[in-house]
Amino acid sequence: MTIFSMTGFSRYSTEIDLEGKLYCASFEIKSVNGKNLDVKFRLPQGWDMLSLRLKNILSRYMVRGNVSVSLDLKALCGNENRRVNEAWLSEVAQQAIMLYQKFPDCLQKPDVAGLLQVHGVIENEETTESDDDKEKLAGELEKAFEVLCQKFRETCAEEGKRIGVALLQILGKIETLSQRVALIAEEVPQRQESRLKEQLKIWLAPENMPDENRLAQEIVFYVTKADIKEEADRLLAHCEAAKELLQKGGNVGRRLDFLCQELNREANTTCSKSCDLDLTNLGMDLKAFIEQFREQVQNIE
Repeated sequence: MTIFSMTGFSRYSTEIDLEGKLYCASFEIKSVNGKNLDVKFRLPQGWDMLSLRLKNILSRYMVRGNVSVSLDLKALCGNENRRVNEAWLSEVAQQAIMLYQKFPDCLQKPDVAGLLQVHGVIENEETTESDDDKEKLAGELEKAFEVLCQKFRETCAEEGKRIGVALLQILGKIETLSQRVALIAEEVPQRQESRLKEQLKIWLAPENMPDENRLAQEIVFYVTKADIKEEADRLLAHCEAAKELLQKGGNVGRRLDFLCQELNREANTTCSKSCDLDLTNLGMDLKAFIEQFREQVQNIE
């Protein structure tokens, strides 16, 4: 099953014919990371009522992300009237004649076709849709938006596939390091035992005889520091759980984010309990790769 990126962009345009009245609808959608589904709409004036209906459609395709949706709706032929702005045409004509008379050698003689092309001479008067027509148009816009959401989801899936490959690669490195931690975890108790014996020789010397309570505390400290097997086992278990989630797909971003926290917790504990340079270095490398993993996880639903 596919995992989906929260980052995406898509655009869709279509013409809508309502009994001879033509409209051009252009939708655009883009999204970035977000903890929840937060949608902002930029709709034409008078179409705010459409935002809730479009959000209900989008919620079937996304569960998380900061999403921006814009709609550009233009009326085409069949639902507008044209008229000549006679007052403006008269003023333009007078100015054109005056300029021609003043510079006859530089200018062409004014003509009607040229004057009609001057901005503002021909005006479009859009007819206002009835409530019934507006509802029909809203239904068609919902259909167009559904197509956009499908296209958008495909782009999110493509990006999610790339992220999934990157996550598995990083997870493989984390798992390899965790296996090395597990190997060291088996050796550390022996190393600590040897160190403890050497330390005990010093502590138990007649001239260095410590307090019994202090001696017990030091022994407990060494024993505790020696045991990182549980951390190693949990690191490997979290890696396995993360791989299963990636293979399962779907909306696994929140659960992977939780596993990142758990992996980081075990890596921190490994570093804090380490009394071995190799183990400390492994712990630091683990933390670096876990952070890379977390950054990628932030991009998926």
